[in-house]
Amino acid sequence: MFLAPAIALLTAFLIYPLLESLHLSLLEWNGLGKGRIYVGLDNWSALLRDGQFRHALGNNLLLALMSVLVQLPIALALALLLDKAGRGSRTLKILYFLPLLFSSVALGVVFKNIFDPHFGPVNTALNAVGATALAQDWLGDRRFALVAVTLVVCWQNIPFYMILLLAGLASFPSELREAATLDGASEATIFWKIKLPHLRGTLRTAAMLAVIGSLRYFDLIYVMTGGGPEGASELMATYMYRTVFSSFQLGYGSTVALAMFLVVTLIAAAGMRLTKRFETQV
Repeated sequence: MFLAPAIALLTAFLIYPLLESLHLSLLEWNGLGKGRIYVGLDNWSALLRDGQFRHALGNNLLLALMSVLVQLPIALALALLLDKAGRGSRTLKILYFLPLLFSSVALGVVFKNIFDPHFGPVNTALNAVGATALAQDWLGDRRFALVAVTLVVCWQNIPFYMILLLAGLASFPSELREAATLDGASEATIFWKIKLPHLRGTLRTAAMLAVIGSLRYFDLIYVMTGGGPEGASELMATYMYRTVFSSFQLGYGSTVALAMFLVVTLIAAAGMRLTKRFETQV
């Protein structure tokens, strides 16, 4: 009886949508009227041959890799800085945490203007210092679009991992630091030999969250580039959205959504298995 409300919510907002998506993935339907045509596994067969989906998946994986390599080191550096600052870090904590409080849609609009090739501050600053050759159409060039939006994604999410790592540092026993200092250990030695191993579990959790979040990302990139130019910043979520709401292929769009769900689930399960095996070995 106590579990009934939770089970009802899970059924309504998770289990039923998944089953309905699975059902729709077996149909050809534009989402309007009753013209549903059963096509079996044809949508899944088409997905395996879909070069656009593979490209979107590759962009997602690249975004996940860049997120881990950029977000976690910067978040760790900021967490160490705030931990060392002690009580005087309250103002800095608020300032560093602000990006996470902004709406992703609002940030997308702001940074779309910042990267604007004509009046955006980025190109204006480059032109002002004489680096005109470096000024680019950052969001309209296939070479730079994904990098530009990834930097914004990282900037927005670094505060979350900073707080996570800061909480890990807060649980660090002060006795260990005092003992290491008395033994003549330098700050670098304390970090590499004591603090970093202490944060190992937190870093693994942060890395897993960064990867899963990157595989599901949608709103900011859709606002900034819409997946363009020419699919350069297309992700699985933006491709699914375009398939359903622009091409009106609800059946195939449901197939893309389920494929995205399976990719995220498999990567999460693999990460948890590797983490559990590593902890067992340690």
